[in-house]
Amino acid sequence: MTSGVQARVVIVARDDALAGPLSHGLDRLGWRTVTARGGYAALAALADLQIEAALIDLAGGPEALDLAERMKEACAPRRLPVVAVGQPDASLERRGFDLTLTPPLHPAQVAMRLETLVRTAVAEEEFELRLETFAERGRGLEVIEPPTTPHQVLAIGEPAPQFLALSNALAEHGAEVVGSFTAYTAFDYLHERRFDAVVLWAGENPQEALSIAAGLRRNTRLFHTPALLYMRPQSYVTAAEAYHRGVSDVATPDTPESETARRVVELARSYRRQAAVRQALEAARTSGLMDAASGLFTRDLFAAHLARLARAARERNRPLSVCVLRVADKPETVAARAGGWIARAIPQIGSMIGRLVRVEDTAARLAPEVFALALPATTLGAARAAGERIAAVIGCTAFEAGDGKPPFVIEFDLGVAEVAGEESAVRALEAAAAEAFGRKAS
Repeated sequence: MTSGVQARVVIVARDDALAGPLSHGLDRLGWRTVTARGGYAALAALADLQIEAALIDLAGGPEALDLAERMKEACAPRRLPVVAVGQPDASLERRGFDLTLTPPLHPAQVAMRLETLVRTAVAEEEFELRLETFAERGRGLEVIEPPTTPHQVLAIGEPAPQFLALSNALAEHGAEVVGSFTAYTAFDYLHERRFDAVVLWAGENPQEALSIAAGLRRNTRLFHTPALLYMRPQSYVTAAEAYHRGVSDVATPDTPESETARRVVELARSYRRQAAVRQALEAARTSGLMDAASGLFTRDLFAAHLARLARAARERNRPLSVCVLRVADKPETVAARAGGWIARAIPQIGSMIGRLVRVEDTAARLAPEVFALALPATTLGAARAAGERIAAVIGCTAFEAGDGKPPFVIEFDLGVAEVAGEESAVRALEAAAAEAFGRKAS
């Protein structure tokens, strides 16, 4: 990697009309960018930098249309999400584009979509590696394809003429639309059945629509469900506010209904792909190879998979970090251990750790009270933040300590290390464990 440059996204555009404002905005949101004026410069950036995604301005002409597949091939085996910036077209998916965004673009909108696409790419890489690890032990994982049934869209809001026109346009694009006039009935629908996308009509009360979007992001089951905000003219709600409240895309009645409908279908298609990957990875928990008490990877299975992760990280030029969580010794913990109550709490602790990590992360139980995480595409700082978050959540849970005794809480000693360069994953794991146990690595 070129010294001093930490770009995550390459923007391919002939001029700064699109690239300039977008680059500045993404940089401020933590998605450091580098701009390429053509295919040669873009491919050079992929070779030198740890690029995680690419944005291609289709105004660049025929070369731009052919660039997605070339960039993906240059990055292999690392999966590179490539986003087209232009008008939606069914042929773009066949040309290697993962998503199409229609200008004008807001940096927060793009950052949100990049986060989803990159996580999906890393999860797909992780699934490929788990297939190999599990196959060595005679177990297979099912490859789950996204369903081909019509996309399910929930339209929430008052029956304004523009909103009804959009619902008709969605139906013409093969989507099945369910209407809901209030937030209460909307969440009833969302809890009763699965939707691929949500359309919110801002109407006379846009704050209610934004509250629904925020509610989606606070719900673990609905967190990934995309939401498009359909704003009325002269709305006092800005696009920036909408994106920061969790809206995936924004459209106005000035936008043709057919285009808005295509954008909703794009969101739904991307969501189905993400959901299929998550479902395939979660199937590992029922493979019969997991630790019986915690439901996490066993020590031996984790060691084999970690070695494979380390090799893949070098091949794909991605960071890899490990985190070790050890139950801390406190007076109340010592007493709970003596009474066997910590052992009784392990199934709940393991279940919590499994739910608190991303689907692409690997969580394991190394010893009776020691857990480990392998975090692909994660730097040292991000790994420490993830470990601290998990420890904090579990630290808020009270566990039973027996009749007549107050419940106890679990605290963790935390250790983190990044697998850097040719350093072995075992050595990194030892360093993380040494920090967790409060001594220097040998």
